[in-house]
Amino acid sequence: MGNNLSKALVAEFIGTFALIFIGAGAGALGLGGLVGVAFAHGLVVLAFVYAYGHISGTHVNPAVTLGILAAGKIDAGRAAAYIVVQILGGLAGAFLLRWVLGGVVGGLGATTLAQDLVIGSSTISIAPAVGVVLEAILTFFLVNTVLNAAVGGKAGGHAGLAIGLTLTFCILMGGPLTGASLNPARSIGPALASGNTANLWVYLAGPALGGIFAGLLYRGLLEE
Repeated sequence: MGNNLSKALVAEFIGTFALIFIGAGAGALGLGGLVGVAFAHGLVVLAFVYAYGHISGTHVNPAVTLGILAAGKIDAGRAAAYIVVQILGGLAGAFLLRWVLGGVVGGLGATTLAQDLVIGSSTISIAPAVGVVLEAILTFFLVNTVLNAAVGGKAGGHAGLAIGLTLTFCILMGGPLTGASLNPARSIGPALASGNTANLWVYLAGPALGGIFAGLLYRGLLEE
């Protein structure tokens, strides 16, 4: 059991490191725009679900782990260990990204709330409370897919594709508004590496709430 947990923790560290290094890196460079950032995140998750899904389940996200815990599909001790290494992986990915880029380039892809975003003739600013709700909704979609497609086994060999695409479409919509973190580790790493911790609590509370709600819904109603 201990050996299996060690393998799982290594897989979670590497997967989360890759998600932040590649996903936040795409955001920092900004060369592919929103679509590039969305697919950078989605493709990393898709790849690592197939690479490490049999080892750790490829949570690479504390909100996913909390959702699976709420669904009763992981024990509390293992969940806590997953969350610790996910955060460490996110920090390592963000600080290495800062080193590679030679500084805080493009904000290191840190997730921030939109301020004075011009959409047509309207200007949008996202308040922290709205940010929490948006992050919770988007994270619910992601964790709902993880539970039903992967944990429940309903998607068979296509679970990685379903999860990767869910993350992609969530970022395509939510990216301009909150940065569409859906993942506390995704926000903590770049926030600390860039020194921009404004509203970081939004990206802790929102994803946690969305993940837990998805887990409780699965456990109470959707599980077959």
